[in-house]
Order: sequence, then C-alpha cells, then structure tokens
Amino acid sequence: MKYIYRVIFTQETDGGYLVTFPDIPEAITQGDDLEQARTNALDALDEAVAAYMLAGKALPAPSKHSKGHTIIAVPVQTVLKHELRRAMQAHNVNNTELARKLGVQEKEVRRVIDPHHNTSVARLEAALLAMGKQPVVSLVAA
Repeated sequence: MKYIYRVIFTQETDGGYLVTFPDIPEAITQGDDLEQARTNALDALDEAVAAYMLAGKALPAPSKHSKGHTIIAVPVQTVLKHELRRAMQAHNVNNTELARKLGVQEKEVRRVIDPHHNTSVARLEAALLAMGKQPVVSLVAA
C-alpha cells in the first residue's frame, strides 16, 4: 500500500485555508497561509493515521490521484509503525512474543508500536524484519 493521500486546500473568504483529505475525513485542519496549511496538513494526516492505528482500524486506501492533485505522504516512522502493527496482527504475534524475538523487554515493544513515541528507523526495521517484513524506501518528487 502506498501511504500518499490527496489533500485539498480551500481558500476561505475570511482568509486562510481549510485543509481536507478526501480519503481520510478525520484529517481536517487549517492554516493562516498556504505554508502553514501545508505544515498543518502533514500533522493532521499523521494524527489521523495514528488514531486509526490506536483504534485497530484499517486505513482507507488512497484514491487514485492525477496530475494536478496535491498529495501528502504519511511520515515514514508512522508508516513503519502501521506496517509493524499489521504484521503483528496478521501473524497473531503479541507484544511479549515480539519482545522475545527482539531480545528486549515488552515495554520496549509498546514504545516501538506507539505512534506518538519517537522510534529510530533502525529499531523499526529490526522489528519489521523479525516479523518477516523488509522495509523498502521509495522517493517521489515533492
């Protein structure tokens, strides 16, 4: 799954921009100017994805976007955490079992899968590898 979502910036009559994501209705924000709106859009998308993760809900698939659409990617750390949670669920692996595989305490796994905890990419990659998943990075034009 690609974690790139279309975003709409609507200029408000009283100034500023309303920011919405057609595929993730929970991600709504605004900004006084376009730069602030873009920054807030990334935060809103990240928080909406985190809410889906914490609720155990599947993320909506991104709709097709075409040239001219503005898109925003979910932050890499959030994507890795989401995929780790999906892998754990698919293999019926709980925090204790993953901790055993990684040789760490269970509380470390709780931090690793917490969307609000800053986790190193190396730690996330190790956890994903323990679940049989190999992260691969792809870059696109911003």
